[in-house]
Amino acid sequence: MDLTTAAGLWLAVILSGLYHGLNPGMGWPLAVSSALFERRRSALWPALGALSVGHFAAMLGILLPFSMMTLLIDYQREIRIGAGIIVIAMGLYLAITRSHPRFLARIPPHRLALWSFLVALAHGAALMLVPIYLGLCALDELDAGHRAASALMATTALALGVAVLHTVAMISSGGALAYAVHRWLGLQFLSRSWFDLELVWALSLVVVGVVGVWTAL
Repeated sequence: MDLTTAAGLWLAVILSGLYHGLNPGMGWPLAVSSALFERRRSALWPALGALSVGHFAAMLGILLPFSMMTLLIDYQREIRIGAGIIVIAMGLYLAITRSHPRFLARIPPHRLALWSFLVALAHGAALMLVPIYLGLCALDELDAGHRAASALMATTALALGVAVLHTVAMISSGGALAYAVHRWLGLQFLSRSWFDLELVWALSLVVVGVVGVWTAL
């Protein structure tokens, strides 16, 4: 893999994290709500921390199984195509249904880490990283003698690195927006300035899946 391609993929990890963080569906309004309910700005940070823990766990929960699958090096191309198709299917499903899973509404507000974990799975946020992650693996460049020995450690460490970097970007943008809303913009910002991102989110999944399939081919 050339440096330009690798840099582009790592940039995609960061940008997708920033995108997830800005999306109110990933939970930053809950951090604002927590601070307003407790009437202290410092309550933002534990809430954002809980959201980041849940998001990080969801990223690893999806990426680690794919890191195991990359041990099937001879089928790496098929795995990348299959992952891209799954992401496209998830995007199309969300674009058609346009509904939130009802079980998310039954989670108590204080269980933000659990909520963040489940919403990242239910809305395909973790799946969005899979084509990018598989593009970074580039296991076909290893010689036969080193493939089996290093593949598991390399891909697991890569999955961890991708999840960490993505989550840091996610909570940075979401935290900055939550702080700005609580400190300066106020709740009016949500009703006057925001717009429904459900369709945009679904289409972004489709785009990422298509790019993943195209690069594999």
